[in-house]
Parts: sequence; structure tokens; C-alpha cells
Amino acid sequence: MSTRRDFIKLGGAAGLAAALPRESGAATDGRYPVVTVAPLPGIAKGATLAFTYPDVRSPALLMRLGEEAAGGVGPDRDIVAYSTLCTHKGCTVGYKPERKLLICPCHWSTFDPAKAGMLVIGQASQHLPQIELRVERGLVQAVGISGLIYGRHTNIVLAR
Repeated sequence: MSTRRDFIKLGGAAGLAAALPRESGAATDGRYPVVTVAPLPGIAKGATLAFTYPDVRSPALLMRLGEEAAGGVGPDRDIVAYSTLCTHKGCTVGYKPERKLLICPCHWSTFDPAKAGMLVIGQASQHLPQIELRVERGLVQAVGISGLIYGRHTNIVLAR
């Protein structure tokens, strides 16, 4: 039989759980490293740049789309970055500039980088994790991630 005390304990635990940080938390919460990806002036429209984030086992791709994009940074808000591990089976997606899409060669899941990595079609059931970016002193920096990188329980893998 539940008592008022049990109800209060349960409510307190639920409140605590709601206050804990989530994987898609704000870029400024200190859980993710700040990594300089490239100088802003060096990123031409249509350019792509491979890098890793938040660790060396996490391939990512920065793109300057030439059109405003969800979560985009820079003067035209057109610079975005994503994990390149497909959310279906972890194959490496590639950017097809002529179609302005990220496409997985394994099962053809297709993602739209201008719309926060939204799944357009395919076997995947989630959007691509978007790398949160900022521009600081003329440098484009990775500062966080929205979404979970394929094959992980958490995006941050602590060194042992």
C-alpha cells in the first residue's frame, strides 16, 4: 500500500531525474570538449571538412551549404556539422553536393543537412546527430552534440 511518504519520495526522484543533463544538452554546459575545426575565412561555400568529435573514434563532417541551415553558424548561418555514422547500422554517410544530401552507401538512408540532419528516406529511424558549432574569434568550433552517436550509450567516452 502506497503512503503519502512514498508518493513524495517518488516525486522527488522524478524531479531529480528531470534535472539531470541529457545527451542533447546545451553546448555551453561543459560536458563536451571545445574543438577548433577550421578558421571561418577558410571555409568556402560548398566546402566540406572531415574531423572527429567529441573523440578520435567519432568521425564528423563540417559543410558550408551556401544556404541558411537549422543550427547553422557563420555570417550566412550556412555552416553545419554532423556525425557521419549512419543511425541505422553505423556505416559512414557521404555528402552529395549535387543533391545537398548526406547518403549512406549501405542501405541508402538519406539525411538533409539543411534541416538538422533530418531523415528523408531509408532504413534509419533517427536523424543524424548534429555537431553544435559556434564561431569564436574567427574560428569555427565544435562545442556539443544534439542526438546520440551510433553504437553508444553516451556520446562522451571517458579515457581509462
